[in-house]
Amino acid sequence: MKQKIVMIKPGKKNLITDVDGINVGNAHDSDAFTGVTAIVPDNAAVGGVDVRGGGPGTRETEVLRPDCLVDRVNAVVLSGGSVFGLEAAAGATSALAATGRGFAMREFNVPIVPSAVLFDLFNGGDKDWGHMPPYRELGRQAVMEATNTFSLGNVGAGYGAAAGMLKGGLGSCSAVTDDGIQVGAVIAVNPVGSVLFPNSHSFWAWPFEQNGEFGGVGAPQTDGDISLDAITNGRLMENTTIGVVATNITLTKSQAQRVAIMAQDGYARSIRPVHTPFDGDTIFTLSTEKKPLDTPEPLALARIGAIAADCVARAVARAVYNADSLGKLPGYRSLLRKT
Repeated sequence: MKQKIVMIKPGKKNLITDVDGINVGNAHDSDAFTGVTAIVPDNAAVGGVDVRGGGPGTRETEVLRPDCLVDRVNAVVLSGGSVFGLEAAAGATSALAATGRGFAMREFNVPIVPSAVLFDLFNGGDKDWGHMPPYRELGRQAVMEATNTFSLGNVGAGYGAAAGMLKGGLGSCSAVTDDGIQVGAVIAVNPVGSVLFPNSHSFWAWPFEQNGEFGGVGAPQTDGDISLDAITNGRLMENTTIGVVATNITLTKSQAQRVAIMAQDGYARSIRPVHTPFDGDTIFTLSTEKKPLDTPEPLALARIGAIAADCVARAVARAVYNADSLGKLPGYRSLLRKT
């Protein structure tokens, strides 16, 4: 009997919000060259996380361990600002609590808002904020602005990001199968490593591109040089790539964690080097539980994780492709115009 081939293609918006029940809000400070992204499900979602970088900055990741009590989260916050950016989750928490969302405890609603931050403090923006960094207010704004469509590039947590020696940014994409699986990713791209093949305009993620979504440059023409200029000439200790993958498929906490682990492969397919001592590379998983697992659990889980990894690679490239030059950091498309 001939085996049925299941087609996978981008969703209508080609954003993480193609996953039923997911919204995204962004806010930024154009003077400080920094910003915040909030991923807000319609209803509390099952969450998981995987941290691979050597210098992570996170909040409430322990609550996502499968052996911990709380099994759903109300939002995930991605922020610039290094340790100062962890305050963004406080603003998001306050905004969610004000609307009655959170883990019900007697007369209180306690929102569960895991968060991760990237380092963008040396990007040329005005960081003279004294005793009141902007992140709490940016986190509140991002939650309040959450909707099902948003821009890419110099947006939210990617506003002041850098990718190697290029302008980084916020990227997103989706993949939908004809049997109803939805997977999407949103990534704030700020790595030590490069997203481009050496001496080339080709993205490392070029094999995964869909419909020319990051310029259609395609495969690199190479003479075998795959040097590590990002390490010898790069911005060490000013880094980290963080993001969220989401699916409509019902997952447990341990299954969500496994998807996050597999999704990290998307970083390895799109950034070189990755997971360095200077990065805090982190991926969260959200399950909106709109559709049950229809096939045996290990097989279905492997399939979702594989699609998630491809989405992460595409989202990384889309972040850089859509980013505009900022300060001394050139945007990818500005380099293309010079050739």
